[in-house]
Amino acid sequence: MTAPPVTVDRELCIGSGNCVVYAPGAFAQDDEAKAYVLDTDDSPEDLDAVRTAVEACPTQALRWTADPDQEGDAPCS
Repeated sequence: MTAPPVTVDRELCIGSGNCVVYAPGAFAQDDEAKAYVLDTDDSPEDLDAVRTAVEACPTQALRWTADPDQEGDAPCS
């Protein structure tokens, strides 16, 4: 298992929980309600759920670290 190519900016995270609702297998919240990334199996369904979670984040605290549609680990610009 590996983490999806996403990071959480904890300074921007307000704990809305949208990421956990849309991608419960990829995100969780700590005791401060701040999101963090879980390990996933990177199935296409998981990446679709993560994509939805990234788009739904009200503060844009979720950021892609690599393009999930391309192979390799090249960072997004």
